[in-house]
Amino acid sequence: MLDSISRSHSQKTVGKQTSVRIARTLNDLMTVTAIRSAVYLAEQDCPIEEEFDGNDLVAAHFIGYVGDEPVACLRVRFFGDFAKVERLAVRHQYRRSTVAFKLVKASVEYLKRKGFRKIYGQAQDRLVDFWAHFGAKPVPNSRPIIFSDFSYTEMVLEIEPGPDAITLESDPYVIIRPEGEWDTPGVLDRSRNRAATSPLRQP
Repeated sequence: MLDSISRSHSQKTVGKQTSVRIARTLNDLMTVTAIRSAVYLAEQDCPIEEEFDGNDLVAAHFIGYVGDEPVACLRVRFFGDFAKVERLAVRHQYRRSTVAFKLVKASVEYLKRKGFRKIYGQAQDRLVDFWAHFGAKPVPNSRPIIFSDFSYTEMVLEIEPGPDAITLESDPYVIIRPEGEWDTPGVLDRSRNRAATSPLRQP
């Protein structure tokens, strides 16, 4: 879960809005890689093969901004009846901003919309209180977890799907819209104005 929040202060956040959006492009993934490299590889001396663990292309990523500057990121992975929130990283100059909280809140709302009821995480022991702020609780009889030189606590956050959660009964066009933008008609919505004349079926 959260892996690096400190008390360092920066004037770079004063008077600037924080925002969050989901990563969609290769450039977005490069931005995520840059932020995590600055935090985990440079600050925490994490080996590169442990930080970039083969899961980045099978996950959703969120990017947090202060003004127009990308300063934080978070990763979400999906399992049968739960989702895992992980790899929250905030560049050290921006750790007095609200961007970490907004990232977590955005990921929780996203998972409610997707219909999940349980979020699992592994919090560095020193950051259990941060995750408790959102209602996450240590897993009873939590198993000891140590990796990349830190000790972690298993935590779970119970949630209720939102009233607009996506289900099999949802509008089929909503289901195929870009991830996280289910309320905005996408390119495939617009394509339905064309007749169904697949060229592959022409004689």
